[in-house]
Amino acid sequence: MATTADFRNGMTLNMDGTLWTIMWFQHHKPGKGNTVVRSKLRNVLTGAVLEKTFRAGERIDEVRLEHRPITYSYSDGHHYHFMDTQTYDDIPLAGEVIGEDQLKYLKEGMECDGLVHGETVINVELPFFVTLAITQTDPGVRGDTATGGTKPATLETGAVVQVPLFVNEGELIRVDRREDKYIERAK
Repeated sequence: MATTADFRNGMTLNMDGTLWTIMWFQHHKPGKGNTVVRSKLRNVLTGAVLEKTFRAGERIDEVRLEHRPITYSYSDGHHYHFMDTQTYDDIPLAGEVIGEDQLKYLKEGMECDGLVHGETVINVELPFFVTLAITQTDPGVRGDTATGGTKPATLETGAVVQVPLFVNEGELIRVDRREDKYIERAK
């Protein structure tokens, strides 16, 4: 058990069976009354943000989370199966755990970062930049330039991003998956 004096940004707490990460905190001494600790917490699983005030010296349950490299193997229609690269264990996860915004960029063999609580993977983070092939886009025409405009392109995972006019079907491109944004052609 820790106390509010042990608070630090990035620390993970267990409050009522839910995991929260401290984004920000401040010790506050009002003119009259006891010292309090104001904090902003983020739910580890859902990403929801909560502002909470603790009494100074209040005991809290600190949780240690571990980051572990995992590799995406396949989907069986119900679960997405990952392999722990340290123990070679199969880790089946539901799509809700991974998140719809990440699933559209998930590709077999992709190295990911698994957030582990105890022995259970509770969250998966894909790399920020992914390299994928374009499966469908309008053909480029002579004279199209890098500054001319953009067109939609469907990637091998099914995601659709805007690409410059000169990019053609079958090419590999790098995409920032957080912003659904084309970065460059892959080398």
